[in-house]
Amino acid sequence: MQGTSQHDDGYLLRPQTASQKTLAVLEAALLNTRFTDIVDAAELPKSTVHRILAMLIGSGFISGDAEHGYRAGKRFTFLAGRTLSELDIVALAEPIVADLVASTQCTVHIGEAASEEVSYLFGAESQRPYRVHSRAGRSAWLHTTGLGKAVLAHRTEEEVHSYAERTGLPAQTEATLTEVDALLHELEQVAERGYALDLEEHEVGTVCVSAPIFNHRGEPAYSLSISSLVVTHPDDSIGRFGPSAVAAAADISELLGARR
Repeated sequence: MQGTSQHDDGYLLRPQTASQKTLAVLEAALLNTRFTDIVDAAELPKSTVHRILAMLIGSGFISGDAEHGYRAGKRFTFLAGRTLSELDIVALAEPIVADLVASTQCTVHIGEAASEEVSYLFGAESQRPYRVHSRAGRSAWLHTTGLGKAVLAHRTEEEVHSYAERTGLPAQTEATLTEVDALLHELEQVAERGYALDLEEHEVGTVCVSAPIFNHRGEPAYSLSISSLVVTHPDDSIGRFGPSAVAAAADISELLGARR
């Protein structure tokens, strides 16, 4: 049927109803400042876009004009700010984490990154008799964990050098990367493949694969890890869960307001 085709993200390609047209213009005006760009993005006639923009401006959701450009209005920024302040990453991530635990039969953690450490916010364990236990409530140096390296990979070389100078890159195990050049080389590989590996670098006998979680500003503020024991996943075989970690982290990022 005409008008039911969709983008890959599930949204309609072309707005059909009055409500869809209003939402299309609202989104276009939030992402573009020029009237012509808004018309192109909304895929609607100029007259329709002009009429809807006037309504959105009158309602406080959009501000500005064709001469000076359009932007979010006070009413929209108030609602957006309130929504963002109430976001709870643990509550948002819990169903996704539960599905990941079930599909991988591994322990899954969500961590929050700071300048030097990552804090384990939440952990869900598998039902295997031999498994990695949750580390919720603990923290670790960024360079010693997959959670931390997934975030470090998005920092500049200068920022990584600064981190190394501040912390001294202390060893957690014999496998911990304690030389800045080796760490930078590892982070290049993390950035290329989209996920980080922790091969007994934080704890002897445990391995994990991790991916960054982005907030609404596009910052890697959190990360997700799939952890297991070496006896279950020897060498770097935990890496087979890399795509699953990346996909789950992307789903959580989207719930936090990040754009795919």
